[in-house]
Amino acid sequence: MKKIIVSVFVISLISMAFKPDGNVIGKQFSKMECEDYNGKKINLPVDSTDKLTLLGIAFSNDAEKELKLWIAPIYNKFASKNTDAFAASYDINFYFIPKFSLLNQVASKQSKEKIKSDTDKEMYPFLLFAGSKTLQKELELDKKDIPYLFLLDKTGKIVYAESGKYDSKKLDKIINAIDKN
Repeated sequence: MKKIIVSVFVISLISMAFKPDGNVIGKQFSKMECEDYNGKKINLPVDSTDKLTLLGIAFSNDAEKELKLWIAPIYNKFASKNTDAFAASYDINFYFIPKFSLLNQVASKQSKEKIKSDTDKEMYPFLLFAGSKTLQKELELDKKDIPYLFLLDKTGKIVYAESGKYDSKKLDKIINAIDKN
């Protein structure tokens, strides 16, 4: 019996360690001025109120490495042209904000061009340079070394949050949240 209790406790701690800190569900996502890699200005969440929006954000180099593992599965699920007639079709906005740091926020034109040159042009509309310095604090996100994913409703309210390394079960939970909203 003691082993069962300890096992349940350890599993609970592990699952909490990879969820966003604080209670972000129901919070209004902070206004954030962004620019996609094509130079188009996007104000989140204001410019994405036409449909649900999925945001992936990294606050450090380590988190950016993990965020990159989310990009292909999310792109393939929500943006690529699926030829399977039986596959579900989703119409959502999604953006990734890699290495959300002060350097990213005030990157010079030369630095931005270097980042862009290392990126597939097909991804330009989905990758953003961002300009908020307080987002991590406002959402009470203590861990900088993991990526965070937020699903926003049409009003910009966070309706689902996920964090940590990519895994298909986490993506399934995001899809379930999209289906519910």
